[in-house]
Amino acid sequence: MGDGRGTLFARAARVAEEWSRALDKPRGPSVRLKLQHAAMDRLVYRGLREALGGRLDYAMSGGAPLGERLGHVLRGMGLPVLEGYGLTETTASTTVNTPQLTRMGTVGQPLPGVAVRIAEDGEVQVRGAGVFRGYWDDEVATERTMTDDGWLRTGDMGRLDGHGFLKITGRKSELIVTSTGQNVSPAALEGQVRSHPLVSQVVVVGEGRPHLGALVTLDAPMLALWGDNHDRPGLTPDVAADDAQVREEIARAIGQANASPDATDQIRTFEVLREDLTAARGYLTPSGKVRRELVLHDFADEVERLYAQDANQVS
Repeated sequence: MGDGRGTLFARAARVAEEWSRALDKPRGPSVRLKLQHAAMDRLVYRGLREALGGRLDYAMSGGAPLGERLGHVLRGMGLPVLEGYGLTETTASTTVNTPQLTRMGTVGQPLPGVAVRIAEDGEVQVRGAGVFRGYWDDEVATERTMTDDGWLRTGDMGRLDGHGFLKITGRKSELIVTSTGQNVSPAALEGQVRSHPLVSQVVVVGEGRPHLGALVTLDAPMLALWGDNHDRPGLTPDVAADDAQVREEIARAIGQANASPDATDQIRTFEVLREDLTAARGYLTPSGKVRRELVLHDFADEVERLYAQDANQVS
C-alpha cells in the first residue's frame, strides 16, 4: 500500500478524531474542519459505512476498553460505538453510553435501578436488582465479594465524573506499587500508548521499582504500511525493534500517554519486543486481555533492561 492510501487514511483518521472532539465543545466544529470532514466523508468515511451495510446507526462495546481516541475516530467517521460495563455477577450491563448521552473514555451512566459508588481505595462497587445474591454453595467467596451493606465489589478501579459517567481505570489486582510508594493502575497508560497505530500490545511494569517501564510490541500490518510510507519497504517487527526512527515514534506515543490527565505516574523507559503478544503464543486470554504474570516471567530479561543505564528513555 505504497500508493498513498495509507497516508490518506491516516489523515482521515486525524480529521475524524478532531471532528468528534469538536462535537463535545460548545462552539462545535469550525468552518475549516467542516470542509475537511466533508471531503474525507466523500473519500473515506462513506466507503467504510457502505462496507458495513450502509445502515449502521451505532454499535455496542464491552469486555475491554475501546480507547478514547479510537472512540472519537469511529464517531467522527459516522460509526459511533457506545461503551458499556457490567459483570456476570451483575447480570450483564450496569452502565452504558447512549446515543443521546455519550462521554468518550467512559462506560456511561448507571442504568435505571442500578447504583454505582467508588470506595475509598478507588474500587467500583455496584448495587441493584440485577446484582446476584451470591455464589452457589460458596459462602466464603460471597462474603469476600459483597460488602457488609450489600454492595458488590467489582474488583475494578474507577471514578465517577460530575455528571455520573463511570470511567474504568484498571483492575484492583493489577495495581503497581513502586519503590517510592506510588500506587499506579497500569491500564490507563497502556490504553493511551496502545492507541498509537504502530503499537499492538503494551505491558507497564514497575512493582517495587523506582519508576515505571513498558514492554511494547508492534502491529505488523500497520508497521509495514508505515514503512512503505517512510521509504522503508518490508519493515518487520524483528527489524523495527532496533530501528531508531520506530523507537522515536514509540517514545512519542509514550510521552503523549504520560501527558494524559489519566496518568497518575509516568513511564520513563521502554523496550520494544521482537514478537507480538498473541493468544496463539499464550500471552492473551480468549477475550484479548494480556496474561501479565506470564509476560513478566517470560520477558524477565527485557524487564531488567528497562532499569539499566542504557535503557530507552522517554524525554
